[in-house]
Amino acid sequence: MAWSMTQARAEDAYRHATARKAAQLGAAVLVLVILVLVDLATGPSGMSIADVWTALLAGPSGEDRAAATILWQLRLPQTIMGILVGGCLGIAGLQMQTILDNPLASPFTLGFSASAGFGAALAIMFGNFAWLPAYLAVPLSAFAMTVLACFIVYVIAVWRGATPEMLVLAGITVLFFFQSLQSLLQFMASPEVLQQIVFWLFGSMLKATWTSVTVCGVIMIACLPIIVRDSWNLTALRLGDANAASLGLNVRALRKRTFLTVALLTSAAVSFVGTIGFVGLIAPHVGRALVGEDHRYGLPMAAVSGAIILIAASVIGKAISPERLFRLASSPPSPAFQC
Repeated sequence: MAWSMTQARAEDAYRHATARKAAQLGAAVLVLVILVLVDLATGPSGMSIADVWTALLAGPSGEDRAAATILWQLRLPQTIMGILVGGCLGIAGLQMQTILDNPLASPFTLGFSASAGFGAALAIMFGNFAWLPAYLAVPLSAFAMTVLACFIVYVIAVWRGATPEMLVLAGITVLFFFQSLQSLLQFMASPEVLQQIVFWLFGSMLKATWTSVTVCGVIMIACLPIIVRDSWNLTALRLGDANAASLGLNVRALRKRTFLTVALLTSAAVSFVGTIGFVGLIAPHVGRALVGEDHRYGLPMAAVSGAIILIAASVIGKAISPERLFRLASSPPSPAFQC
């Protein structure tokens, strides 16, 4: 009898905790929706949220051509890209902190940002490739270098044992290697090319187009089945390698699989919009503080938190200097930098 009452209380407490986490996740999504509308309405054109909503419902071929062009060609790709990039970095950051058991880890701990920056600088400095469209040269070069960095870290980790310590050491080695190559290119570049490289390294949603939104979205959707399948396994990994292995979990295989997922999400995020490092570090801590260590709720909360941080930064940035951002968005980039 006493055991039945204890079990009933435990089940009731679990249901309440689950409902609370779901409510917190729903509230975060609502905050994100509000920020998205505010971001779409923020800018020098003076559009209100009601105008934004009307233009959204009317579609890209609405009667108000000016509002449709501003919303569907300029603002909407940037906002959607901010959601995708924030989600990718939030998920990747939480996964990285879990497999490395390090609260200060982020997707950029393993040198992915430096490798992407080197790839972009390479394409910007040496111009277009004859077999590649100009608007794809920079993001594809950044993506290729990120994949190369992933391969180098993976080979070193497998060679010396895929432990958290070895992954961190290999990542730091790759980080400083690509940073040195990046600095060399900046030293060799002309002032005009150097300006383009530095602007890319800053990271900005102004580089987003519907093409980049589609590519980043497809990669994120392709990674979702693996993320969902391993969510409970990552929760078990928080108990430590020994405890996770005692539950029948193949810790080494999980760490390798998660590492590849993190590399793919990070490369998809940074290849089109440049280096944005703080989201992958902060968003996981926000998600963990709100819903705890259960990755079934922590991963979506980290994704929503990352999107909220990035969209809020976009709103603040446009509110600070809307005219400057409008000029940057309206002026076409150079052929080597058009992405």
